[in-house]
Amino acid sequence: MATNEARGHVTVVGSLNMDLVARAPRLPQPGETLAGHTFAQVAGGKGGNQAVAAARLGAKVSMLGCVGSDANGAQLRMGLEAEGIDCAALETSTSASTGVALIIVDDGSQNAIVIIAGSNGEVTPDTVARHEAALAAAQVVVCQLETPPAAVHAALAAARRLGKIVILNPAPATGPLPDDWLPLIDYLIPNELEAATLTGLPVTSPEEAVAAADALRSAGVRNVIVTIGAQGVVAALDKSPAQHFEAPRVKAVDTTAAGDTFIGGFAAQLARGERVADAIRFAQRAASISVTRAGAQPSIPTRAEVGND
Repeated sequence: MATNEARGHVTVVGSLNMDLVARAPRLPQPGETLAGHTFAQVAGGKGGNQAVAAARLGAKVSMLGCVGSDANGAQLRMGLEAEGIDCAALETSTSASTGVALIIVDDGSQNAIVIIAGSNGEVTPDTVARHEAALAAAQVVVCQLETPPAAVHAALAAARRLGKIVILNPAPATGPLPDDWLPLIDYLIPNELEAATLTGLPVTSPEEAVAAADALRSAGVRNVIVTIGAQGVVAALDKSPAQHFEAPRVKAVDTTAAGDTFIGGFAAQLARGERVADAIRFAQRAASISVTRAGAQPSIPTRAEVGND
């Protein structure tokens, strides 16, 4: 494995959840009790997933967030530490339980999800300020939208002031981003649904992804990368024409955390000083491996599995 200096440093600011996953023949109707197949308790949350992905894919990683003082919080912290992730900036709430996601998956792979933010809701601008050293230590700072907007904005602004490469995964997207956020972001990375929500444009093909990416660039984002599942990635970088990167062809088993794997791999490569196009291709290969495996964090590959070609 490369040294820490060669690896580069990524700090992830975001959510950590315990995913409680029940599999059943179909989704239950209101008021119905339905016998299920299996149950699993799995570490999740977009922040946690992206931190694990960046660590497995070659970066030194710090996690900034908040868990509860309960068994789920202890398990999530231990899981991150087992991946070699620095948890000095991972606070523990004394009043809120750890975030959870209640997930039912049917035999057709459709799901219904209820997320309880819990301690993720206690990440504030003050939290970010207390742990600014974690941002200062990184080459790349990654944020999502599963923590309060004020905290996300504080992290974006601090990372920009510190001269870091700033990545925002706008998930979950509920509408356009605030105008004052856009100049703070180096790489905005939505999937097709999020890109459609941010722009109000349909995004079902590479051509439509190009239009959405160009609209976001025109609004003030430096670089936009739209992930469109099996159709690949559209990257609108700086002032160059948007480019389509086709996805590797694989037989997908479970797409959970594929986007998080892409973002973690992309961030890890940027932190190493790799060219953007090469970082995109590496992240695509990592994501293509993840979809051939079940689960969120269990599906994320290592750098050795992805290779450097």
